[in-house]
Amino acid sequence: MAGAVRNRRLAPPGPAAALGTTSATNATSAADLAASTVATLFREHHGELVRLAVLMVGDLPTAEDVVQDVYASLQSRWSERAAPDSVVPYVRACVLNGCRSVQRRRAIARRIGAEHRDEERTSATAESEVILSEDRREVLAALTRLPRRRREVLVLRYYLGLSEAEIAAILGISPGTVKSTAARGLAALARDLGETS
Repeated sequence: MAGAVRNRRLAPPGPAAALGTTSATNATSAADLAASTVATLFREHHGELVRLAVLMVGDLPTAEDVVQDVYASLQSRWSERAAPDSVVPYVRACVLNGCRSVQRRRAIARRIGAEHRDEERTSATAESEVILSEDRREVLAALTRLPRRRREVLVLRYYLGLSEAEIAAILGISPGTVKSTAARGLAALARDLGETS
């Protein structure tokens, strides 16, 4: 008897359970809820996440691919139990992880002799030429030359405007480390821009 009770699937409490709703209907409504929530998240944060990824990987097509992969993964693994205030930091961390994967693949490709010149092959459309001024290109190039952790901290702090505590939570480091990394990153960026200007 105890084994039968333990293995029985219980319908969630509420009106649906009272009406004898099947598990297939519950799964469909959970999938619809997940799709709706992820769609809202997409509308509200897609542009910000693509800009974050562009600053990390250096080109728009790759950045869009990284963000798209994150949303696809989020859609397939969504949990309605996720706390609403923790979803956006989680998605930002996922985008940063996706950017790190891209950078690792690029480093491996360079090591084995396959020259990837993604920085030179950035989209040269009229739209991107208008958006990116020469100054911004110099800053972006200097930013990509920074070590990964410094680049991440600077982008999260000064581009997204996150607090030290938020950055610490996303990157899994202490707020003091965020502060010192940002100071070192700014100093290195200033030196680099001073040398190339």
